[in-house]
Amino acid sequence: MKTKVAWVCRDCGHSQMKWTGSCGGCQNWSTLVEEVQLEEKKQRFTAKKTVSSKPVRIRDVEIGAFSRIYTKIGELDRLFGGGIVTGSLILIGGEPGVGKSTLLLQMASALAGQELKVLYICGEESAEQTSLRAQRLRIDHPNLYLLNETLFGAIRSHIEQLQPDVAIVDSVQIMYKDEIPSAPGSVVQVREIASEFMHLAKGHGITTFLIGHVTKSGELAGPRVLEHLVDTVLDFEGDRQNGYRLLRSIKNRFGSTDEISIFQMKETGLVEVPNPSHVFLAERVKEIPGSAIVPGLEGARSFLLEIQALVTKTVFPTPSRRSAGLDQNRLALLLAVLEKRVGFQLHHCDVFVALAGGLKIVEPALDLGILLAIASSYANRALPPDLIVVGEVGLGGEVRPVSRIETRLKEAIHMGFRKCILSKRNLKGIAPALLEKIQLIDVELVDQAIRAVGI
Repeated sequence: MKTKVAWVCRDCGHSQMKWTGSCGGCQNWSTLVEEVQLEEKKQRFTAKKTVSSKPVRIRDVEIGAFSRIYTKIGELDRLFGGGIVTGSLILIGGEPGVGKSTLLLQMASALAGQELKVLYICGEESAEQTSLRAQRLRIDHPNLYLLNETLFGAIRSHIEQLQPDVAIVDSVQIMYKDEIPSAPGSVVQVREIASEFMHLAKGHGITTFLIGHVTKSGELAGPRVLEHLVDTVLDFEGDRQNGYRLLRSIKNRFGSTDEISIFQMKETGLVEVPNPSHVFLAERVKEIPGSAIVPGLEGARSFLLEIQALVTKTVFPTPSRRSAGLDQNRLALLLAVLEKRVGFQLHHCDVFVALAGGLKIVEPALDLGILLAIASSYANRALPPDLIVVGEVGLGGEVRPVSRIETRLKEAIHMGFRKCILSKRNLKGIAPALLEKIQLIDVELVDQAIRAVGI
């Protein structure tokens, strides 16, 4: 069979005939790899269904065929928008050891308990290793099958013979097609394997989960086409020290995005965390300078977070600016606002800011809380223990309103907070019942918020 050589970008999947140093699609350097590609054939994908589709009027589409499968894991069902859609293709990415295989093995057991036939394809581990993990998690069900195979042709044969309702692929980077000379995990192999499983999911109605690795920068490994092919993309991240895991919905064709679910890793597996605010504030120590509580918002859920800041004089010519869980560029802008608009002399100080709990949040509503935490550490004065802070800060030092302020206030009231500093424009439309339970301190500028807390 005739082959041809091309240079393929590992980040975006762009293909070109010559090596040019930088990718012609995304302009990134040192991302081009040499791949041997096959010529196009009439029958390219072996998993395609034999019956071709026919054009249907939009009014004649049967909505009843759209069904969901409930995993009986509340946080997971909420993340998917009320359950997993039958025949969908789902990609789950995360760092090694974060708990992807554990979560999907628990989900496979819950689905098998509903008389669904589940096939777990363990390519990176042997069937014995996966079975030992299942014993540790106390998982044993006759409808759960294990398959240790990496060749797609053999996997397709087993799927056609078993006819499972759910298939779990661990992982997509280890699978390969023998007619493609590239190594497993290469751009061509990952793209072809994902396309084959997409045809299996759509053509045969098999709900398919793909486990994907992440690069050093935290992005899903492989070309971007991998994310475009699937229906749902979930990002699994967490703090190994505290055992908390955060599952974030990045893309969802059957539900809302930016939703999160929180789990805690224990000896028996991943356990749901129904009240994130209580978990993230459990280790909080009151009356300490440099600490501020902010109500974050992810999707439809609001929860309280603790922002910690440490400002100390530096002994080096260039001061350090470090952040954990927050945007580094955003921190630089906020420090410039403090120096220019408020008059804080931070050019000779090291500034460290962290989001307690191991989360990563980039919401602008945390701006005012970050500034007050830095000001509190700089002045060595603690903020009131029953105070929350919310507001976006502009470069002019103005405090801008944030979205869904009532949802944030309800969560703060539920956790026992009685004061809130917010933008003056957020006062419009707040229900009178909330005004009776919490004191709202409205400000227009950053210096007004700093004076309101006595700094």
